[in-house]
Formats: sequence, structure tokens, C-alpha cells
Amino acid sequence: MSGSSVAGKTFLQRLLDGVEVVGNKVPHPAIIFLMMSAIVIVLSWLFNLLGTSVTYQVIDPVTHLGHDATATVNSLLSAAGIRFMITSVVGNFLGFTPVGVILVAMVGVGLAEEAGLIKALIRKIVIVAPRRAITFIIVAMGALSSVASDAGYLVLIPLGASAFLTLGRHPIAGLAAAFAGVAAVFGVNLIITPVDGVLTEITNDAIHLLNPGYSIYLTANLYFSIVSTVLMCVVCTVVTERIIEPRLGAYHVEQPAETESTSTDEARGLRAALFGMIGVGIVIALLTLPQGAPLRNPETGALIGNSPFMNSLIVLIMLLFMVTGFAYGRGAGTITTLTQAIAAITKTFSGLGGLLFLFLVISQFLAHFNYSNLATIAAVDLADLIERANMGSLPLLIVFVLLTAAVNLIIPAAIAKWAILAPIFVPLFLKLNIAPAMALAAYRVGDSPGNVLTPLMAYFGLIVIFAQKYQKDAGVGTVVAMMLPYTAILYVVWVALLVLWYLAGLPLGI
Repeated sequence: MSGSSVAGKTFLQRLLDGVEVVGNKVPHPAIIFLMMSAIVIVLSWLFNLLGTSVTYQVIDPVTHLGHDATATVNSLLSAAGIRFMITSVVGNFLGFTPVGVILVAMVGVGLAEEAGLIKALIRKIVIVAPRRAITFIIVAMGALSSVASDAGYLVLIPLGASAFLTLGRHPIAGLAAAFAGVAAVFGVNLIITPVDGVLTEITNDAIHLLNPGYSIYLTANLYFSIVSTVLMCVVCTVVTERIIEPRLGAYHVEQPAETESTSTDEARGLRAALFGMIGVGIVIALLTLPQGAPLRNPETGALIGNSPFMNSLIVLIMLLFMVTGFAYGRGAGTITTLTQAIAAITKTFSGLGGLLFLFLVISQFLAHFNYSNLATIAAVDLADLIERANMGSLPLLIVFVLLTAAVNLIIPAAIAKWAILAPIFVPLFLKLNIAPAMALAAYRVGDSPGNVLTPLMAYFGLIVIFAQKYQKDAGVGTVVAMMLPYTAILYVVWVALLVLWYLAGLPLGI
């Protein structure tokens, strides 16, 4: 894999190599999650026996009401726990969001890939875009993809790997760059995202516990978010090109020579795909832009936020790829009939067997973990510990970022974490004259960079599968070693930006 000798490697490269070797010695991810389920089962029994519980205030993201909640450890070895584990297997799997997202999205993405549209698009992008800007473009596209929910994991990460391969660069470095943009910079964007709306509502509900007459706007973090997005994309670009690629070395693969006839067919296919994309765009515009359009919120008329449009993004992306993929296939001659198109989709689905089994195991572990309440109790206990520490404003802000990062390892979901932490920390920050918008900004900093390291993140297993396409022996250790520099450096730079912003007293948003 690596083109550099051991003697020529830096200390950091050797350290990451060690992390990869140790990490890849662990069993298959499915076995890891089975073992983790067994540990959770035992711990739930033990802490239930000890009577462990916590009382805390929580914000309901749906009703926006704050109320006291008591979390007790539910034993998975009790009669109720055993019934839950046995009767909920199918429901846990079907309710695991990535399963439906991947199956729906891959109908379109799989067809486009089998038709050759993905490769053709990448070649076109590589030709048009400046070579020195490719890494930044991939990272930035990943960061912006948070608007489209989970689409970045399914589309942009494989695209990043393919783009690097087309340029003769190591595809896993491209995968890492895209993964960093999609997941490690998830908490911010250049525009308002659906997640921003929910986080702001939870923040306001937490404020109202102390001051019912005060609220922040949806744009309260907009300036900080824009600057963070640009700066973190630059950081991810530098990490990719200065740390990840030198460590991976050269990637050797035989590329078949392209003939002139292939280029002609490709150009014809791309024109057909463009017409298909315009057609889909017109249909989506008719379904969204007019007042009272079907994909607007029927009550408020809103297009962004809680609307059919935002809830159907994966389906719309699937339709876009399906139409443009089939149009490309007809134009390029790679897929000429509907039967061939169905065969291409079926071929894509046949390769998802290992991933679906992994998701089956992960869904059971997460269900067991949530049922036990261990994550909630750990998060509340850590928060209470910091609250009792009685430290100053700035140290508290930094410690809060670190706490969020720690909790993120066991509760990766941004909304679920904030629903637990906001009622504790937002009032506490208010008492210390720290604006709630600053508390939310600190939460964004702590929430995102660690997403690329925790196996509890729903798509972590998918990233391992993507990496195995280019490195057969890739495992959990490969991904962790690859993403560790991003997490460490992003945290340092992002916390520094937050501290400077706080000391300078700059407005965080509108």
C-alpha cells in the first residue's frame, strides 16, 4: 500500500501505522458489535442490581417542553429485557435508518455507477477543476452535503475515492477527505440546515427554563458557522495532502487505455444525462416552488425544515441518479433497455449482503444500548460533575467542548445529545453571562470531529466496506488510523477559533 520505506517514515506515520496494525487485529466489525452487545447486557444487569439512576431535565424535540426525567438502568437480563431482545430484532433492523436510506439510494446510485455515469462525471470534474483544488472541492462538497441528510455518505465518499484514483492519487486518501467533510465538519455549513432548526429550538427551550422571555434566532450561529466551514475545509485539505497521502504512498493499479470511440460515446452519454437532469429538475421545481406545491409543508408552506421536500431528499436523489444514469446508458450505449437497467440495480443490491448483515448486528447493539439507559446516565453524570466543578467561563467553555466530544463517542446523534446537554449547560452558561448562542457554537465544535472515529456512528461500517474496495485487508484500524489526524487537528484548530471568537466578543450570527 505504501510507497515509502519504514526507515523513511516520520514518527507520526509510524504511530498511525501502529494504530492501523493494532486496530486491524480486532475481529470483524460484526463480531465487535456482538461483543459490545454482550458487554452492555452484563453491565445493564450489574448497574441495575446496584440501583443506579439519575434525575435530569430534558427537552423534548417534538413538544419543546422541558421536564424532569429519571433514567434508571434497565437490565437486559430481566424478564422484560429478555423479551425485548427477542421480540424486537426485526423491528430494530427495520427501524435502523441507514438500512432504508442505503437500499433506496442505491437504486439510483447503483444504476448510475453500472451505466458508467459516475466515472464519466469524475473524469469531467477532474478535467475542468484545477488539480490543486480537487481535495478542497471534495471536502467542501462533503461539508455542504449535510443539507441533504445522509446522501453525502452514500454518494460523495465513493466519489472522493474515485476522483483521486482518476488523478493517479491514492483513492483511500480521497475517501478520507470526503469522509472528513461529510462527518467531521457536519455541525456547520454555509447555509441554514434542517439540523440547525432543531438545535436552535432545543436551545430556546433550555433558555426558557431560566428566562421565558429570551430566545435566539435560527441564524444565531450563522457567522461562526460560515467561518468554521471554510476554515475546517482548509484544515481537512491540508491534513489530507500533508499527512494522509504521504503516509499512504503511491497506489498502483493498471488502468485500461481509453479509446477515442469510448470518449465519443461518453460525451453523448453525458449530454443525454444532462437532459435527464434538467427534466428531473423541472419536475422537482413544479413540486416545490409554487405556493401550495405538494412538497411544501401543508400547514406552514415552508420548503426548508419540517417539510415533505426535506423528508424526501433521499428519494429525490435516487430519482435523479436513476433518470440520469439510464439516460447516460442509452446515450453511451452501456444500458439500452429497462431489463438491463433492472439487472444493473440487482447487481448493485447483490453486493450489499455483507453490509446488511453488519447493519443487522449494529441495529441490535444500538437497541440494547438505548434500552439499558447506560449512555444517558453516563452523559448526565459527566455533565453534573463539570457543573459542580465551579470553574470560570472560558475554562468551562473548553471543558464543555471536551465533554461533548466524549459523549459523542457513545451518543453520535447530534439532536439526541443536545436534548440531554442543553437543559444542563445553557442555563449554567446564562448564569455565567455566556450567551446561549456561544453555548450552541461550543456544542457544534465538540459534536463533529469525533464522528469519524466512533464505531457507533451509523455509517462507520459502510466506510470500512468502501475502503476494502481499494485495500482488501482494510479494517476498523485502517479507518481509525486514517481519520485520527483529522479529529485531533480539527479539535485543536476549532477550539482555538472558538476561544478567539469569545475573547474578541465577535457576533456569532444574526
